[in-house]
Amino acid sequence: MLKGSIVALVTPFKNSQIDYNALDKLLKLHLDQGTDAVLLCGTTGESPALAEDEKDFFIKYCLRKLAGRLPVIVGTGTNNLSRTIAATLKAQKAGADYALVITPYYNKPTQKGLYEFFYQVEAEVDIPLIIYNVPGRTGVNINTETTVKLAKDCVGIVAIKEASGNIVQASEIIRDAPADFALFSGEDALNLALMACGAVGTVSVTANIVPQKVHSLIHHCLENKFEQAKQEHLALLELNRIMFIETNPIPAKEALAMMGLIEREFRSPMTTMSDDNLLKLQQTLHDYKLVK
Repeated sequence: MLKGSIVALVTPFKNSQIDYNALDKLLKLHLDQGTDAVLLCGTTGESPALAEDEKDFFIKYCLRKLAGRLPVIVGTGTNNLSRTIAATLKAQKAGADYALVITPYYNKPTQKGLYEFFYQVEAEVDIPLIIYNVPGRTGVNINTETTVKLAKDCVGIVAIKEASGNIVQASEIIRDAPADFALFSGEDALNLALMACGAVGTVSVTANIVPQKVHSLIHHCLENKFEQAKQEHLALLELNRIMFIETNPIPAKEALAMMGLIEREFRSPMTTMSDDNLLKLQQTLHDYKLVK
């Protein structure tokens, strides 16, 4: 089963196109520094700003480059059932290992509606599904009872990325769901806390910047070396905080640009960081010896 440090990969751009040279560098970085899996076309990857044909080529390119050396998760969820099923089938056909399906945003479904949505997606595909719960983005929270019912009723729904910030809810899911259902932290600041409760890994933004450090923290947790993990967590506190000083993925992409790994380019409505926050980010990266 999937576990460990999963990077929610940024999508690098140059001259309004995906920058495949920069992408090669990023993939190599994660292969070299111990990242356990890669998530493509998630929130951090600016997926709403990617055209469908562009997204398809991007996914196939990454799968070809990685060539099975890392598991690949593809974000396929939308607030439209048929489009979600179609995107998930595409990811399955391309060879992705998992699909990440976000709770339908804007629609604000009931818990019954959420259950039926995920149940119907799972019934139409053969790729393992990971629920993505991020109420701060979607306006809806999938609660413990709904998640656990889906975990019990749908063999193809194998995990949840929990980014609600609700440790009690995450703990209840870990307690009540089948033993083979995995929970991943979806918020870097809570990685240690959720791992201590029984999460099996993280889907991390900070891992874009310091993949080896996030990998080390998560694997110390998996090895029950929580004293070492605690020290690593405390050391990463400020970096985790600064990664969300503005809307994700703005700080992560600005940091990678400062580090010389990607161009400083976004797709609207994402935009460059304010001057004040840029100075704070630069100082933090300097403190972590990531830039001079």
